[in-house]
Amino acid sequence: MATVRFDKATRQYPGNDTPSVDQLDLDIADGEFLVLVGPSGCGKSTSLRMLAGLEEVDSGRIFIDEQDVTDLSPKDRDVAMVFQNYALYPHMSVADNMGFALKIAGVDKAEIRSRVEEAARILDLTEFLERKPKALSGGQRQRVAMGRAIVREPKVFLMDEPLSNLDAKLRVQTRTQIASLQRRLGITTVYVTHDQVEAMTMGDRVAVLKDGLLQQCDTPRRMYDHPDNVFVAGFIGSPAMNLFEAPAVDGGVRFGSATHPVERATLEGTGSSVTLGVRPEDLEVTTGDGLSVEIDVVEELGADAYIYGHLAGTTPTDRPIIARVDGRTPPQKGDVVTFRPAGDHVHLFDIESGHRLGA
Repeated sequence: MATVRFDKATRQYPGNDTPSVDQLDLDIADGEFLVLVGPSGCGKSTSLRMLAGLEEVDSGRIFIDEQDVTDLSPKDRDVAMVFQNYALYPHMSVADNMGFALKIAGVDKAEIRSRVEEAARILDLTEFLERKPKALSGGQRQRVAMGRAIVREPKVFLMDEPLSNLDAKLRVQTRTQIASLQRRLGITTVYVTHDQVEAMTMGDRVAVLKDGLLQQCDTPRRMYDHPDNVFVAGFIGSPAMNLFEAPAVDGGVRFGSATHPVERATLEGTGSSVTLGVRPEDLEVTTGDGLSVEIDVVEELGADAYIYGHLAGTTPTDRPIIARVDGRTPPQKGDVVTFRPAGDHVHLFDIESGHRLGA
């Protein structure tokens, strides 16, 4: 087990005007499961490959257990990587695939077999040890790839979108297995995904990247309740947070025909408007003042329903709005419903900088 530290690590590919990873500062605790998440091209896989030694670090440093590994080759970093495409040898059995790295390292055959059998037991692969990869399902192949990493007993696990080739049901099942396994083994793990639901359900902490820059690193709950900026607010959460431009008025900000109360100090220096965010589950139907929404689509999910609409009086593509309502008595398509934010579940951001306002 080990700590990991990125110290202003930067990677800029030749011919690119901007860095793919820009001055990344990130501390990962011993035994922590940290998830790097963000849209395609944000720099998350490049960050992981820099840690693995597969990409150069143009400036800054990377440390594992406080040892500077920036210039070390991948084999000298004591990390194990699980790739998106499994990278199994088709002509080898499961057991040989899992033990291959140990064989190359000159480990005794009995020790290899012992480690492979232990990993197979942990991953529920014992009965498949003599099979070839082609005889396994996608989920089983992914577990073999993980077993190959486990037998090496590395300081750090690196996982690059390991579930992206699996179907939806298997993804849910396998992500639970990975999170449970990591907690049992206690090995520091850095996990890359573009799926924010995966990130929120698996990580001890989540680091959100955009355009090579770290936007926020926090626990899933803290990130959901207190996003640092508009990008994180809109990226984390499914369905996404509703974001509106809200005029600042006496006593707060306008929310349709209502005024949402905000302390004057919070709005100082923000100009005439702010960005107001409210999650779909935090919109309540009201008969009083609020935001009038015309319903376009109703998704009934049993106990809950999601309604997709737009501001009444605008075109459907102008200001889309999503709300979660009681699935037993949802409004109908074409209805006009008035919403207000529930309690204090409102997020305010500066329009110019996008940064969070207030606590």
